[in-house]
Amino acid sequence: MSEAQTAPASAPEAAAAAVLEALNSTDSNGTEALNATAKFVASPEGTALAYGSLVLMALLPIFFGALRSVSCSKSKELGDNDNDSGFRNAADMPETITSRDAARFPIIASCTLFGLYLFFKVFSQEYINMLLSIYFFALGVLALSHTMSPLMTRIFPTSIPNKQFQLLFTQGSGESKEEIVNYEFDTKNLVCLVISSVVGVWYVLKKHWIANNLFGLAFALNGVELLHLNNVSTGCILLWGLFVYDVFWVFGTNVMVTVAKSFEAPIKLVFPQDLLEKGLGASNFAMLGLGDIVIPGIFIALLLRFDVSLKKNSRTYFYSSFLAYIFGLGLTIFVMHTFKHAQPALLYLVPACVGFPVVVALVKGELTEMFSYESSEDVLPGSPRLTSFPTVSGSPASLASSMDAISMATGSSPRHRRSQPDSM
Repeated sequence: MSEAQTAPASAPEAAAAAVLEALNSTDSNGTEALNATAKFVASPEGTALAYGSLVLMALLPIFFGALRSVSCSKSKELGDNDNDSGFRNAADMPETITSRDAARFPIIASCTLFGLYLFFKVFSQEYINMLLSIYFFALGVLALSHTMSPLMTRIFPTSIPNKQFQLLFTQGSGESKEEIVNYEFDTKNLVCLVISSVVGVWYVLKKHWIANNLFGLAFALNGVELLHLNNVSTGCILLWGLFVYDVFWVFGTNVMVTVAKSFEAPIKLVFPQDLLEKGLGASNFAMLGLGDIVIPGIFIALLLRFDVSLKKNSRTYFYSSFLAYIFGLGLTIFVMHTFKHAQPALLYLVPACVGFPVVVALVKGELTEMFSYESSEDVLPGSPRLTSFPTVSGSPASLASSMDAISMATGSSPRHRRSQPDSM
């Protein structure tokens, strides 16, 4: 909105203008309006649509990512029975988070967050975001390609030949030859890659909120699918550690909010509150960080795999934790909307997502069985450990990402093969 311009006025007109300026200096939410311009106030319908859309978008990657994590685990299990990896490429294998990884996670996430804060204070925000745009363009294209692959497999015309390709880079010769890059892909992957690249170019050029959400949903789904907790205890360590992290950085400092406002990357889902008034060109967004989706999501996916391991044809723990997530996210939005202040979503999500399944396990007498379940041994023997950590944040108005870990987890379309790690 352009600055308000006024012509010379008489004393009464000047007085009236002064009153008008005073009225416009603060909007209904108590936020100062710059240059005496009125700030858009979302209608109740627009706010409800935005919040409802954010909840729906958060649930989709958790639900489908959890289902795909089970398929991923079964593929690995079948591959082990055949003395093979079960995956076309090692990048399709899940990354396993151990208790040691979970304990270090909040510390490394805090260092990363504070490092970004210092970067934005010292260097030009424009150049940093330019580099981030290039970085997330590459990650987003790969993540979206991987997300689209199952759908493309179903709809790809049988009349078109599906040719196989391989891109191989090696170092050395003879017995000392070492694979640097080994990509295996086919025609379907190429089609997914082309479509994803179009979305990527759209995002880089326009930073449109729909392109942002397509990349964000892809990151979230791949994170839930391919980041696996090895047991429930590890999940509790991770979630409660990030609970403290989230509360501290949102309420204790301005670091997270500062980074969130400066950071231009598809690390959050957004939906305009003024969509009904301005259409697709709307710009007054409600936001939800990816960390508020991926972190609870990998715990919910673990509980789904636990349900499968019980072989009772029941999904009690998955549905209880899924409903707990809906309750926690709804409570976050309610408190944020009521108090007009950014909230650390994990403050509400962690107690709900951990507490509900624990209560169910106590009622069913399966608490010991739940905490003794080892995902890495039951269905994922030999899967690689997580060696880099996502940076997560925790409120609908704060930074949340799983950059490094998701970048490792989503680099599979075109698919590539990494050297198999030593089994642990």
